[in-house]
Formats: sequence, C-alpha cells, structure tokens
Amino acid sequence: MIAALLADGPSVLENVPDVEDVRIVARVIEALGGCVTRSEATTWIIDPRSIREAHVRHCALARTRASLFFIVPLLVRFGEAFVPTPGGDRIGHRPLDRVLAGLEAFGARVDVCGEYLRVRATHLHGARYRFPKNTHTGTEVLLLAAACARGETVLENAAQEPEVDDLIAFLNAMGARIRRADGRTIRIEGVPQLQGACHRVMPDRNEAVTFACAALATKGEIEIEEVRRPDVRAFLSVLEEIGAGSAWRGTTWRVWYRGPLRSASIRTAPHPGFMTDWQPPMASVLTQAHGVSIIHETVFENRFHYARELQQMGARIEFFNPPVEDPDAVYNFNLDDDRPEFFHALRIFGPTPLRPATVRATDIRGGAALILAALAAHGESVIEGIEHVERGYAQLDVALRALGAEIERENP
Repeated sequence: MIAALLADGPSVLENVPDVEDVRIVARVIEALGGCVTRSEATTWIIDPRSIREAHVRHCALARTRASLFFIVPLLVRFGEAFVPTPGGDRIGHRPLDRVLAGLEAFGARVDVCGEYLRVRATHLHGARYRFPKNTHTGTEVLLLAAACARGETVLENAAQEPEVDDLIAFLNAMGARIRRADGRTIRIEGVPQLQGACHRVMPDRNEAVTFACAALATKGEIEIEEVRRPDVRAFLSVLEEIGAGSAWRGTTWRVWYRGPLRSASIRTAPHPGFMTDWQPPMASVLTQAHGVSIIHETVFENRFHYARELQQMGARIEFFNPPVEDPDAVYNFNLDDDRPEFFHALRIFGPTPLRPATVRATDIRGGAALILAALAAHGESVIEGIEHVERGYAQLDVALRALGAEIERENP
C-alpha cells in the first residue's frame, strides 16, 4: 500500500487482508491527502496524486512497523519525512540502525526527535549497502528508496522472504528495475518515475500455518486453500518430525492429526529457515506432543511472553538459554539489546492436558497461540488483549467458528 505512493497514478491491490494494520495504513494515507478506496472486500485502490503532507501525525501508526515505509514516498515527494518511530508487537527490540544507516548511504540525513524521525534529502542516490544482519523491514524500505534513487544500488545480505519478492514483483510492475543477483544480493537500477499498477498480494503463509496448528492442537484436520508450498517448506519439515499428516493438491494443503505427536527440536531463522512467527502457534501444538520439545528463538531476543500465559493454562514449559559458541553469528538481534532476564529457548514437556484460564495476548502470533491452546483445553477460556490478534488476522473468530470452534468475541 505504501509502495503505491511512489507512483504517478492509482494502483489496484487485490487479496489484501481485512486486518487492523491495513486499516491503520489506509487512514494514514488519507490523512496525508491521498485517496484510498475499497472497491471489494479484499481489493483496494490507492491514489497518491493528492498527497500534500510530509508529516505523519496519526498516533495509531505508532502501534505498527509501517511508519518506516512512509519515509521513502514522502522523501521522494517533498524532500522530507517526519514519522513516528515504529511500534508493533512486544516481541523484542526492533533495531532501527540497519534501516537508518541504509537511508544515510542513499544520501538522506536522519535526525531522531524524541519519538519521531525526521529524514531529509534533496535527492536519493544509488549505493552499495550491506546489511550487518538480516532485516525484512529494512530490505523492503531500501528497495523503495533504490527504486527511485539516481543510479544503481546493490543490497547485500538482503532478506530472502517471499514477501520481499512479492514487493519486488509489485515495484517491477510499476516500472522499477529490480532483480535478485543471487539469494541475498539484489540489484536495482533507479528510474525517474513509477506508474500505478495492478497487483495481487501473495497468500498469507502465517495464517495458513496458524490454521494447520489449530487442526493439530485439537486432533482434527483441515484443508487450507491458496497456500504456496515453497513458502512453508521449513514448517513441512517440522510436521514430518512430529508425525503429523500433510498432503497437497495443487495449492490446497491438507493437514491432519494421524496419531500421537512426537516432540521436535526447532530453531527459528530468517527465510528459508523456520519463521519466528510460526513458533508461538507451534508451541501450543507441542504441549500435546510426546516427549521434550525445544524451541530456540534466534530472531528476536524476547519473544516468549505468550509462554508465561501458556503456563497459566497448565503447560509444562521451562525457559533457558542454550550454550552458543558464536552468539553474534547465531542471533539475528543486536546483542546490545539482550538482557540477563531474557530467555532464548523453551523446553516443552508433553503431552500435558491444558486447563481453561483467563490469559492475555501481547502480540499477534502469541495471541493466536493462546487461542489454539484454549481450543485444546477442556472448558471455557477467556483471551484478553484480542486487539493484538486482530492486527494480523482477518476475522479469526469467524473462521474458527466455521470450522467447529465454540468461540465468541466480546466487544468492550
């Protein structure tokens, strides 16, 4: 949606999920003067031609990571951007240094003004920039900058996630010249102007994995449509390890419980590794697996808030820090952000009967994990903080109810 602001005319985006983060971005674009029209349930038209404001003052944006993306379109239009520092889930510190250093390599000047960022540049020029560590958001922000910068850009150690390639496909449809030279090297030849384009957003693999985990946690089965098998390959390996059923018919993915689940050892990693977003719902599944499972989180330094809540539901979970020979090479977060009280791994003992409880979601995927645990527990549970879940799932309660869950949303 924000990339569409780089164009000289309207763009049409299809298959856009009806989630709160999307609605927040739409409201910010309108506050800047742009036009956002929802022509169908999942189709949005973004017209940037009437944007007249370089300052983002919409307070809701501070709850998301989207503020960083607004920097580039505003720089291109006005030579200046004033945006709130990014927020998002409580899953660990989000280092800005990798993104801001990249923007400075393009000729931008960055000033931190309290809880805001002021970025200025008369024009952006191409650069060779190597990310010190993998950054999904940072790669996407610099792709926007490079698409409109003067000259050639080479991004090294760039993110490989399929969502990044989906953005590249949209930018190229707008007239950008971007290609992956190899897995983590991206070359971009800047162009003076981008035009509006039509693009269908890729299927949400995090949602697909969540539904797969829901089936396994409840000893059921499910068919999930529009899933691209390569996007979930690392998850498929874990399904095989725990003994779950999995089969494909084109882009329809069937997942089922076919007997007692086995324990697993999982280490999260940037793509093509096991996604950090997959470990919370998988943790709920592993409470029902036989043996001791281990989840080692290497992407964020503090992503186990949900596990404390699972303990309230009877899950047997131990927190620990595994020995690591070269932490800077293993962990994707900045080691300076680590704290002695943070744990990077879980031991999950199972199978353990889960009991109903009142628990609180503090992030999108952790909230989903608590919902899955509540479905597996005997009795009625209450999940508070559901607004976090609604930032990343479109009517999750409706979908689960259609699958047989007894679930109700209570309005405040």
